[in-house]
Amino acid sequence: MPKTDVVIFAEEDGSSPLIDWLDSLSPKAQDKCIVRVERLAEKGYELRRPEADFLRDGIYELRWKSEGVQFRVLYFFYKGKAVISHGLKKEAEVPPKEVDMAIRRREMFEKDPNKHAYEGGLK
Repeated sequence: MPKTDVVIFAEEDGSSPLIDWLDSLSPKAQDKCIVRVERLAEKGYELRRPEADFLRDGIYELRWKSEGVQFRVLYFFYKGKAVISHGLKKEAEVPPKEVDMAIRRREMFEKDPNKHAYEGGLK
C-alpha cells in the first residue's frame, strides 16, 4: 500500500489548531502523537484499533494514552489524503461538539484545500 499524504488543517489566518494544541502537551505526549501521525501516513485507511477508530460522518480518531491521559486527534480523508483537524484530551467519550468541529473543518477544507493546508510541519 502506498504511503498516505497527511495534511494538517489550517484556519483562515494560517494557524493550526493541532499545532497550537500540541504545544500545550508534554514532550512525551507530543512524541506519541507524532508516532500516531507517522502510522497514519504509513497505513492510511487501513489503520485500525487500537491506534485509530472511526467515529461518525467520515471523521476518524488517532488514539493513544500518555501519563494516564487519553488523547485523540480527529481527522478525515480528502482525495486520498488524511487531513488532521485537531486534538483533544478525552474523558468518557469524544464529545459530539468535537466531531462537529472536525466536520465543519472538513467542509472548509473541501471548499479550498490550498487555503486550509497548514504550511509548517510537526515539530
